[in-house]
Amino acid sequence: MSNSTPQKEHVKLERGLSNRHLQLIAIGGAIGTGLFLGSGKIISLTGPSVLFIYAVIGCMMFFVMRALGEILLSNLNYKTFGDIAKDLIGPWAGFFVSWTYWFTWVTICVADIIAITVYVSTFNAAIPSWLPAVIAAAFLTILNLQPVKFFGEFEFWFALIKIVAILGLIVTGVVLLVSGFRNPDTGTSASLANLFNDGGLFPFGVGGFLLGFQLGIFSFIGVELIGTAAAETKDPHRNLPKAVNSIVLRVIIFYIGALTVIMAITPWRDLDPEASPFVTTLAYAGLGAAALAINFVVLTSAASSANSGFYSGTRMMHALAQDGHAPHKFALTDARGVPRRAVFFSCVFLFSATPILLAGESAIEAFTFVSSVASALILFVWSMILVSYLSYIRKFPERHASSTFKAPLPKIAPWIVLAFFAFIIFTMLQAQDTREPLLYTPIWFAILAIAWQLRKRALIREGQPITSAVELPGMGEDAEDLSTK
Repeated sequence: MSNSTPQKEHVKLERGLSNRHLQLIAIGGAIGTGLFLGSGKIISLTGPSVLFIYAVIGCMMFFVMRALGEILLSNLNYKTFGDIAKDLIGPWAGFFVSWTYWFTWVTICVADIIAITVYVSTFNAAIPSWLPAVIAAAFLTILNLQPVKFFGEFEFWFALIKIVAILGLIVTGVVLLVSGFRNPDTGTSASLANLFNDGGLFPFGVGGFLLGFQLGIFSFIGVELIGTAAAETKDPHRNLPKAVNSIVLRVIIFYIGALTVIMAITPWRDLDPEASPFVTTLAYAGLGAAALAINFVVLTSAASSANSGFYSGTRMMHALAQDGHAPHKFALTDARGVPRRAVFFSCVFLFSATPILLAGESAIEAFTFVSSVASALILFVWSMILVSYLSYIRKFPERHASSTFKAPLPKIAPWIVLAFFAFIIFTMLQAQDTREPLLYTPIWFAILAIAWQLRKRALIREGQPITSAVELPGMGEDAEDLSTK
């Protein structure tokens, strides 16, 4: 009993992320393994039409993030997507969204650790695959046991590395285009005409273009990390809109700009679908040292993505415990605001990457399956954000009317994006490598449905609320923030 008071005192997360942290987390969240590695496979299946695929997905994600931004700023007591769902849809929705988002990011962390082993093997194939997996899992655990500002600093610098690498590639590509670079081995020249010369912008027709969406969506997992980080960000009313509004510019520069340069330098059919197109292009241009450097960037990108996912997963576990939907001990934080028990619980799943590697036939096969599962689950989370937004404008029209950060086309855009997500599910069913993981996901939701009924009945039997209440705007620890809006 003597420990009850300290436990109650240490359940709050600390707002330790500054504006520069949030801006770089926002950028880094949209630049991950999907762009550096996965874009090569998409290009092989769609050709230059990949540019339109990323443009369309980026536009849809902008609407999702604007809706999320308006909701978060309408009540700073929303700390997670689960808080939003339970308050605007119902307790069951908070349970489903929170556990699904936690499981999604644990899955992505495992995929990224598997990817790290692949990247390490490019430097030294003699290194056993389990060794970098164990080291990466241990490093991520130690890093996430530190105060949130350490996470912010880590993501700031590693996001900066990714940004510099992509901008460097774009500048190098422009120089090669202007100078009329000609590859002595293949006889091809760097030219924007390479985007049109081999079958045009849509070499595989409309069918090939549409099927590219089911792979392209994985590249955007992480863009919603802004919402998780907002709970630990200083002055969210000023910093969150900046991060959300930068999404369009990020997509234009880092996706469309970089891939346009890549396919202008290297004819798209010459890109290896199993390798990073960034590395292939620099090697194609005879810049071997730069290609090696990009290999290092791809490695750090996977580590950064895994770190972001681990951070987000532990915060979701902390929120689940506060709602009574996970063991209470996971809600406790230390004096520095770190949910240590949630970190230790989640780290168990990070180390599961090692037996997956040892049991599987190849690391690439394991990565493809795990990442496809994550793509299917994240579509559910994004969809619930939109459903929550529709509920928000219906239940709280006064908040929507007074918002200084209204989402565009509030009554139309959510339905358009939900229809687009349904289309993505359809395309995932058409391809063998994404169909099987998608067909496994109903098992997860069946488990959640059973777990929700059991947990709800247990809470009612104990005389406990089935979820914790979200305080009204202006109440709680964020009252001062709102007063300075």
